[in-house]
Amino acid sequence: MRNSKITWAVIAGAVVALLAGVGVAIAMNRSSNNTAAAPASSAGASWAATAPSASAAPAESPGADIKGPLDLVLIGVDTRTSIPGWEPHADTVMLLHVDSGLENAYLYSLPRDLRVDMPAYKKAGFSGGRYKLTEAMSRGSRIPGEKTKKSTEQGYELLTKSLSEYTGIKTFQAGAILNFAGLSKLVDALGGIDMNIDQKVKSRHHKPDGTNRPIAPGGGDHTGPQMIYQVGERHLVGWQATDYARQRYGLPNGDYDRQRHQRQMVSAIMTKALAEGAQDPAKLGDVIKALGDSLVYVGGRTPFEYAYALKDLTPEKITLVDLPGAGVSSGGKYVGEQLKSEGTGFLKALVKNKAAAYLKEHPKLVNKL
Repeated sequence: MRNSKITWAVIAGAVVALLAGVGVAIAMNRSSNNTAAAPASSAGASWAATAPSASAAPAESPGADIKGPLDLVLIGVDTRTSIPGWEPHADTVMLLHVDSGLENAYLYSLPRDLRVDMPAYKKAGFSGGRYKLTEAMSRGSRIPGEKTKKSTEQGYELLTKSLSEYTGIKTFQAGAILNFAGLSKLVDALGGIDMNIDQKVKSRHHKPDGTNRPIAPGGGDHTGPQMIYQVGERHLVGWQATDYARQRYGLPNGDYDRQRHQRQMVSAIMTKALAEGAQDPAKLGDVIKALGDSLVYVGGRTPFEYAYALKDLTPEKITLVDLPGAGVSSGGKYVGEQLKSEGTGFLKALVKNKAAAYLKEHPKLVNKL
């Protein structure tokens, strides 16, 4: 692909790949009943094999048959796989809804601690119940009879089933599991991104030079000097962008502020990827390579097919939406989060294809960059 001219559609491929999952990702096409996907295959090789030629006529473009509306789910996971018996947890859950015309979309988040009803899941020996959304990945990943082996694909399946029950969205056409290591690599491949820091944020994890802050003696919080992100327009390199988007402790609205920052980061990466690709084909080639090396697909359409289908979906046409929520207590003990009526109202409107009208009536939900 590097030897051919990079067209707008392929630039869109980088964007769609980002939205389909950056880092160690598993993109899965689903049927209406969320059946299991096919075995995984390496994305790095499949991208090169399936990438359309820049000279291909629009009528011949793969993905031209993809119709809207589309719903994609993006999951950020804890990736401490070196720990024996490690189970993946959904630390971040972002959803992208693309309207029927494939030209406008809404990016919103659900709290990791959202209390949801999870259906029974036989593959993991799970009988169902009401738990925090983050737990769906771990509970679904368990393999009966296996003490250490876990299935991230199973975790994804239980999570999407739980999301369907909560949101009313019956089908997620594609989804992904991602970690921040791949995301940091992507940002660096772009030469960094520009973000409007909307509130002062102190890093719990990194020093100003990017090294890790050590755990305080006796455990608990970290210690040592902190990286501080000041309000204003800032240029962030990979570790800074992902570090900023991870922080929730010390913020007025905790995880809700973090969700907003993560959506802003996704928008900033998309904007930079498009700008770099349009001006410097070789640079976009590096971006595509960074994505290809870190993506692993499970069945379905490739990012290039979605690229052609969503070639008109630019960052300006993606509305970032805040869904306000509040903590839930039982017996004086915190048990999770719930969305406020404005948030659940948005989900109901989305399912009825009335999101634009709903946001016009509730403008405070729109996250201004």
